[in-house]
Amino acid sequence: MTTNTHAAPIPADQRRDLLGQRPATVWLTGLSGAGKSTLAERLETRLLASGRACYRLDGDEIRTGLNKDLGFSPADRHENIRRIAEVARLLNEAGVIAITAFISPYRADRAMAREIIGPDRFLEVYLSTSLAVCEGRDVKGLYRRARSGQLPEFTGVSAPYEPPESPRLALDTGAESIETSVERLARSVEAAVMLAGAAR
Repeated sequence: MTTNTHAAPIPADQRRDLLGQRPATVWLTGLSGAGKSTLAERLETRLLASGRACYRLDGDEIRTGLNKDLGFSPADRHENIRRIAEVARLLNEAGVIAITAFISPYRADRAMAREIIGPDRFLEVYLSTSLAVCEGRDVKGLYRRARSGQLPEFTGVSAPYEPPESPRLALDTGAESIETSVERLARSVEAAVMLAGAAR
């Protein structure tokens, strides 16, 4: 008689000790043009250079692959965030630091992501850059198209953005340089993932 059994899962602390870090998800949220992707890229580069195992999940890349079947209705935005959170959770289970860059405009959806990933691993970072600054940048011409009615349900114009009420960190890339924002962000993340007694 045979039974279907699975090996016991590898303990999380074994992966933690192997990689020398606590897994976490850095959840960057803010309006389009606030600097999420730029900060995510700079943070990933910096963490990798310091020996941290990390991986960046970017909104544009996710929507051309994993979530290419989703639109921008509230229901689709909800599902978009749910799938991203599940991927981030798997990365964290592998001991890796996940860095996400998504508008994620609704508090309820971010709360769901926090629940999926785990409150102790979820580091919410709010890019508080104003709508005026974001629209002034408009690198992709999205705000212009939204104002002309070509992009319905565009966050900040025809769809709401609900700011975090108590983020771990708030960064205004309209008031401080990218370099300063990256430095503040990296310090906050390092404090969260460093193992007790470890030196960097």
